[in-house]
Amino acid sequence: YLCRYIYTGNFNKIITIKRYNTMANANLTNAKKAKNDEFYTQLTDIEKEMRHYKDFFKGKVVYCNCDDARESNFFKYFSLNFEHLGLKKLISTGFKADGKGVVLIYEGDKNGNRIVDDNEIIVNELEGNGDFRSAECIEFLKEADVVVTNPPFSLFREYVAQLMEYGK
Repeated sequence: YLCRYIYTGNFNKIITIKRYNTMANANLTNAKKAKNDEFYTQLTDIEKEMRHYKDFFKGKVVYCNCDDARESNFFKYFSLNFEHLGLKKLISTGFKADGKGVVLIYEGDKNGNRIVDDNEIIVNELEGNGDFRSAECIEFLKEADVVVTNPPFSLFREYVAQLMEYGK
């Protein structure tokens, strides 16, 4: 199965999004062998799962720390549902092996048109490559209340250990 984890600050309460699919499992096995961590959760799967947690996100800073926001359906979901969920802030960083990573920050609809406009999203180049373990990404992690992402499964143990270390 494919699964994505939402760590809620308590290791016993990791919310798991699962989608069973024989072909996806074969692809995941092949990707593990090739150390390819690029899998994206479908927007429909995110919507189906998140409807159960609407009240959980109210007033929270959400950090997608392993997501290219241009590709990430998590960033898309949370930015499109920012006001509905009552979010305080949405932050997304992604890894870029051959260059500088990028951080995107969204703090809601500023002009009241109920559309996520490009000028409402702050885009800044990171000093490093956007690795979740970097000092600059850890600073965003410290600011976050909730982390929702597609972590690299090849680094899953290290990833969860970091979340626990920072109380996320």
